[in-house]
Amino acid sequence: MTIQFCGAAQHVTGSAHLITLDDGYKILLDCGLYQGYDKDMEQFNTTWLFKPEELDCVLLSHAHIDHSGRLPRLVKDGFSGNIYSTHATFSLCSIMLLDSAFIQMRDAEYYNKKRKPKIPRVPLYTDKDIKPTMEKFVAYPYEDWFSIREGVEVLFRDAGHILGSASVSLRIRENGRTIHLSFTGDVGRPDRPILRDPQPMPEADYVISESTYGNRVHLEKPHEEERFLNIIRNTCVEKKGKLIIPAFSVGRTQEIVYMLDQMETAGVLPKIPVYVDSPLAVNATVIFGSHPECYDNELNEYLLKDDNPFGFNDLHYIRSVEDSKALNDKPEPCIIISASGMMNAGRVKHHLANNLADKKNTILVVGYCSPGTPGAKLIEGTDELRLFGRTIPVRADIEVMDSFSAHADKNELLKFLENQRESARRVFLVHGETDAQKNFRGMLLEKGFADVEIPSLGQEFELK
Repeated sequence: MTIQFCGAAQHVTGSAHLITLDDGYKILLDCGLYQGYDKDMEQFNTTWLFKPEELDCVLLSHAHIDHSGRLPRLVKDGFSGNIYSTHATFSLCSIMLLDSAFIQMRDAEYYNKKRKPKIPRVPLYTDKDIKPTMEKFVAYPYEDWFSIREGVEVLFRDAGHILGSASVSLRIRENGRTIHLSFTGDVGRPDRPILRDPQPMPEADYVISESTYGNRVHLEKPHEEERFLNIIRNTCVEKKGKLIIPAFSVGRTQEIVYMLDQMETAGVLPKIPVYVDSPLAVNATVIFGSHPECYDNELNEYLLKDDNPFGFNDLHYIRSVEDSKALNDKPEPCIIISASGMMNAGRVKHHLANNLADKKNTILVVGYCSPGTPGAKLIEGTDELRLFGRTIPVRADIEVMDSFSAHADKNELLKFLENQRESARRVFLVHGETDAQKNFRGMLLEKGFADVEIPSLGQEFELK
């Protein structure tokens, strides 16, 4: 049996890991879109390190586009097998992949109109490619070993990252031996609102682990809530400005809305309008309400006194483009939550273009931003940003709260992997920048893990 790292190798996006059994059966763990600006990765989304038609199945850890976003292209290029996921992941993919298709189509149209190239840009896939992709999904619940073929069983266990997210464990019997291999997917944080805590994976011989925050520790929850409230008061009450929160439509947006709902219930949230300006976030919030099997005890208890944890009097969900544009003409203080989190796409780019130059305003970054994205540039302290062909001066305050991140920090990751120390013959670190991976590799070796690899893109290992 071999494993080849076909994405998210020394990068944070584009998750894809190919397992080939001795008889040639091929399993792809995730099939994500690369999101970033590394010149070496320009061809990643349009090329494969394997032949899609030779794959037998895909095991999908969760619905985030950097893990699922190339599935329609995979099907378009010849893949005909099953895509296995949890039920909530299936539900989210039905809207997220369609949204991704619309972005591909809109970007191609804009590029062709603006640049007028000799060879028009073609989207990776279109809305017509989503239905045949979704027809290949087969959904299973957490904690239920299921067989994908003779001698190969799979277990999804709650990873606590976003709705439906799972670690993927395989039990493979071949040549008279049994090999246990586990993939963390993206690991969430313990004691976070809405979702259950990450559940440890079964002990495995080989572990593929994410390492996004392998060199960082997040802010603790009590301080996080206090700081968030202070930012709101400072921006919207004292400076009478707008608080722009770029946030991923699935997971981050719902967590922020839930926290604001709790503040409103407690009577501490200032009386200012809050706008969620993302059609995808609106649809995703509806799906959140349809999957209570993923909720933690805190949310279940909160539901007893508030039957809608994602809605309060001053909260407004924005769908239409006209209503979105109207937000930029409103002079009064408000909070605008809009996608995308890295600020490289979506309506939030328009809100940045209209609000970055005003010192009354604040941009609150609440998660990881890949190098080269507008979000990363703001975090690094740039004094101007190029948006829609214009150079916008950065006069607004830039605040960063990565404690909102849905990714475990280095200590939380270490705790998640603790039960693998004795069993794991080798750990492969993926889904992280090189500095974070090197730091986390050192921590794992120091804690007694036998062998920790940082694979490069395309690198292949034999699992004996």
